[in-house]
Amino acid sequence: MADLALADVHKTFGDTVALDGVSLDVASGEFFTLVGPSGCGKTTTLRTIAGLEPPTAGTVSFDGRDVTGLAPEDRDVGVVFQNYALFPHMSVAENVAYGLRFTDPPDGQTVDERVTELLELVDLAGMGERDPDQLSGGQQQRVALARALAPAPSVLLLDEPMSALDARLRETLRRQVKRIQSELGVTTVYVTHDQAEALAVSDRVAVMHEGRVEQVGRPREIYERPATRFVASFVGENTLFDGTVTDAGDGTVTVDVDGTTFRVTGDATPGEPVTVCVRPTALVVEGDANRFTVTVDTAEFLGETTRYYADWDDRTVVFRTPDPDLSGEITLGFDPDEARLI
Repeated sequence: MADLALADVHKTFGDTVALDGVSLDVASGEFFTLVGPSGCGKTTTLRTIAGLEPPTAGTVSFDGRDVTGLAPEDRDVGVVFQNYALFPHMSVAENVAYGLRFTDPPDGQTVDERVTELLELVDLAGMGERDPDQLSGGQQQRVALARALAPAPSVLLLDEPMSALDARLRETLRRQVKRIQSELGVTTVYVTHDQAEALAVSDRVAVMHEGRVEQVGRPREIYERPATRFVASFVGENTLFDGTVTDAGDGTVTVDVDGTTFRVTGDATPGEPVTVCVRPTALVVEGDANRFTVTVDTAEFLGETTRYYADWDDRTVVFRTPDPDLSGEITLGFDPDEARLI
């Protein structure tokens, strides 16, 4: 397995800046996820690691060795693409074996032994003779994963491999992928636009925006302590209140938001513009502190909770509660410790 590092990587396509100074460090054996909206640069970053896109500037290193100029086949990486790219004229076993075209199987195994081992690992034992079109989408995804793992790569790269699958199957397969990655201990970089998926499977997450890395951290840190306004808006359905600090002291600040004052735990200077970030579950109906009145617009029943979208002075406020029958004007509040000051 390998440590992976990107140092000040830039990539332009004509006048378009795809990557703008991306620097990342991924530890050996880590499950590291790049998440962000379409066009943020996450797939370009993955392709740069794979050697499929040469950077305009910057370096890519494996275990401290500069691989920036190496061809993909010389980088010891396995790649699973969004469309799986299985060969329809080959059987499942032949597709997996194709991953060994540039190298011998590890640990002295024969090709057949390696293929059998990997099909068992991805829960496809006995399906080696089938054609890809005889498999479900989830099974095809696992064949692509087995093919990428066949040479025992130092780095595994996954480019939105589950985006074409339905929600329930995605949840099942992401657990399988995480289990396989943990068993093998392979350094993995996973690309997704799905925030929930990124938080569920990753050891650490990098949130990307407009070709830059906005924040890197463990999933709980990203969710509970967003470092920028973009991260707060992209991850976790947070409600954001932009205001100005009017008073500060004893580890709390008072923020004026168009005439309404909120008391929030944090450090800032009076007169400083800030954003108060509040998670949907932190907004409590008839809460004791930081109270304000909203008008319910729409509700989405989610099973154990209902997600409400409400209006407050032309701002959209998102909150969750077990009560499925709220309507009209209601009062919300939040504890000062439950908000994040940005």
